[in-house]
Amino acid sequence: MNPGVFLTAQWRMLVFLNYEVNPAILAPLAPRGTELDCWKGKAFASLVGFQFLDARLRGVAIPFHRNFEEVNLRFYVRRQTPEGWRRGVVFIKELVPRLAVASVARWIYNENYHALPMRHKVEQPAPDFPPTVEYTWRLGGRWQSLRAAAAGPAALPAPGSLEEFITEHYWGYTAQRDGGTLEYQVEHPRWPVWLAARSSFDGNVARLYGPQFVEPLSQKPASAFVAAGSEVGVSKGIRL
Repeated sequence: MNPGVFLTAQWRMLVFLNYEVNPAILAPLAPRGTELDCWKGKAFASLVGFQFLDARLRGVAIPFHRNFEEVNLRFYVRRQTPEGWRRGVVFIKELVPRLAVASVARWIYNENYHALPMRHKVEQPAPDFPPTVEYTWRLGGRWQSLRAAAAGPAALPAPGSLEEFITEHYWGYTAQRDGGTLEYQVEHPRWPVWLAARSSFDGNVARLYGPQFVEPLSQKPASAFVAAGSEVGVSKGIRL
């Protein structure tokens, strides 16, 4: 791992539901210095649920806050540098079950984290068997969910595929309170994925993400898949 890594963890059993979204909705949310990163001329946002395991800050585990679920809505941007394009993600909102996790993430990165009761369920008879994974959270008095049932063997995404586009973003960008931008690196190996035979999202989109996302997130996702995941390292970030 890069010596500049601030946070390490395992991201496991990631569910991705990927939706085409009108660029006019996403472009105003791109932090200063970035622009939308599109696949075949189309802009996408992804609902992602995963297990955040063995979380450590500078190698130090935080008691009672090492393992938890996260569900986020993110979209894709890029930034031109002298070395070429850096392709990254912007998070619209992240849900976690622990208030302390949400508070630290807001303080360090100014990310839009919120704490809600959460739980998950993984059905996988053997490590190589395609899993069925579900993440749920409680909002407005009811449980809401993100779910995918995988099929077939896991494989690295095909070159040029939407699945490759979604997973091959290794930077994060966050708008800061003063209008600036924080850039941080996310390190992990390429992930093999299982394509989903079935997927579903049941959530109060207007309350979670705003009325502008109700229509795109009510459609069938353009793709859905599950990744087993890996160890990840996240840098503290720099101001642009």
